[in-house]
Amino acid sequence: MTMGAVLAALIGVASAEAADCPRKDALGTSRVLSVDAKTTPRVGLKSFPQTLPLADHEVVLTFDDGPHPPTTSKVLAALAQECVRATFFLIGLHASEHPDMVKRIAREGHTIGHHTWSHPFMARIPFDKAKGEIDRGIAADEMALHGTSTTTPSTPFFRFPYFEATPAELDLLQSRGIVVFGADLWASDWNEMTPEQELKLITGRLAAAGKGIILFHDPKARTAAIMPAFLRYLRENGFRVVHVVPATPAQKNAEAH
Repeated sequence: MTMGAVLAALIGVASAEAADCPRKDALGTSRVLSVDAKTTPRVGLKSFPQTLPLADHEVVLTFDDGPHPPTTSKVLAALAQECVRATFFLIGLHASEHPDMVKRIAREGHTIGHHTWSHPFMARIPFDKAKGEIDRGIAADEMALHGTSTTTPSTPFFRFPYFEATPAELDLLQSRGIVVFGADLWASDWNEMTPEQELKLITGRLAAAGKGIILFHDPKARTAAIMPAFLRYLRENGFRVVHVVPATPAQKNAEAH
């Protein structure tokens, strides 16, 4: 498959997503971006020298630490209202407690990434324990999603808790073909603030950055509360949402030739 054919296929996917949206004035998902660990093993300017190849006013929406049904369901509803696709980095323990919510996230077209089993500081624990956190988290997410406990992720995307990793941990994930996601900007929603303060903070940061991978936390009530207004801000200010997915074998072959 040539690169042109790959791009045409991706444009077709994006067009199909837009066509499926019942609301004509919705923000929508502007395009689908395939991410391959071989070409982009680590992304996010807060942690790494490089990030995803986004154009001006393109954003990737990511959510960490779920699922947490009371708030995750509100985030999903806001995304569905605007026909927007996001990526959820799940904690394995939470996924094992709420498998129906994991299935719903996937069913509604979002990408599921991995965020360890119990959210430890990964650079402060022995390597073997860190590897166990990675594997157990992936296995729990896969079990919730597909009913099979495997340490080979169906979506090879991972984010370190607190963006804290050792070189050995980064090398391990790269050797396994797993993309490590950082972020380009975030809502600081782990800090105590009102929803209004969070909305002002993240829209100000985005206006300054102009594009990027954005980090939210779906278990945070303040984040769930602002999501409709934040998506409206994106729509009214000409931002476009990019949905990230793993590269398929055909796309990887095209890149190799």
